[in-house]
Amino acid sequence: MPCIEVKWYKGRDKATKAKVMELLTKAMCEGIGCKPEAVSVVFYDVEKSDWGNAGKPVGN
Repeated sequence: MPCIEVKWYKGRDKATKAKVMELLTKAMCEGIGCKPEAVSVVFYDVEKSDWGNAGKPVGN
């Protein structure tokens, strides 16, 4: 059972998450030949203030 984890900035709406779930599931099924029921998608909504890039904070 593939599980796709998405870590991104907090603030995306339910419709956006649903669309991303659909697209990621489709891509995984096409890539490895599994059924959609086998794929899980988990979102981790992270505050910009808790995210860093290149050794520096992204948000304030």
